[in-house]
Amino acid sequence: MQEIRAELSGSVWKVLVSVGDSVERDQEIMILESMKMEIPVVAPAAGTIGSIEVAEGVAVETGDLLAKVAVP
Repeated sequence: MQEIRAELSGSVWKVLVSVGDSVERDQEIMILESMKMEIPVVAPAAGTIGSIEVAEGVAVETGDLLAKVAVP
């Protein structure tokens, strides 16, 4: 599984996928909000969402685990 971690501090504005969803490389899986800017979080590789570790509205810090993608 590949881990997806927050690249900056902010809050989870919207989660766009669910566990079990297939994703393509660079597909947006969630959107973070920091300083009134929306920052997309993308899948690092094609695969299946193995876990979502955060919920909408939750504050995250740089390096926090957001999700995991199972890569074939």
